[in-house]
Amino acid sequence: MKDIFLLDLDDTLVDFPRAEERNFFETLSAVGVQASGELYGRFHLINDALWRALERGEMTREILKVRRFELLFREFGIEADAQRASDFYYRNFEGICYPFDGAAEFLRELSARGRVYLVTNGGARIQHSHVRLAGFGGYLSGMFISEEIGCEKPERAFAEFVETHIEGYERERAVWIGDSLTSDMLCAKTVGIDFILYFPRPMPKPYDGLKVRSYLEILNKLFPNDFS
Repeated sequence: MKDIFLLDLDDTLVDFPRAEERNFFETLSAVGVQASGELYGRFHLINDALWRALERGEMTREILKVRRFELLFREFGIEADAQRASDFYYRNFEGICYPFDGAAEFLRELSARGRVYLVTNGGARIQHSHVRLAGFGGYLSGMFISEEIGCEKPERAFAEFVETHIEGYERERAVWIGDSLTSDMLCAKTVGIDFILYFPRPMPKPYDGLKVRSYLEILNKLFPNDFS
């Protein structure tokens, strides 16, 4: 019986790409640059690659924040202050949040059946703000944010910190739910607990593990007698 639910936030409960795109356009406008779909598409790829490097321990969070704009501006010959863009982007993101349809109801259902904890690599101020804006707070028993813990998903230290800071924790009672094979799945595998890949979009590559495309599917997997 699962009653300890470890959930990712970005792209699992809130629409990160939608928020990222809006924030990017507002940030470039703030530093006097005309944004475009081409620029955003390239920024998204650069940002994603840098976050993967962060997960592998090849980069620090503070370097990442500025480097993504430095690389973009250099590639497109843009004369703008990367540090200023980085500062605006981070602050501005706190107020931009798009919860997925049904996310709050899903959390309410889980919280009625156990304890729900968020496990996220996002910036601490941003994630606390997004939880508040999305109205998720009342359903959570806690949040584990890498910036506050001092290590990143999927480091073993992150997963072990989560385990040792949940009262009454037992691995057979826990399940990790998230959209990332490079962070969420690896964290679950590291400590030997069940993992559910939440990926509502078509999978970019084959995955043989347990995967779902809706919150109802997750509930069906966890509580088959109640949501059949």
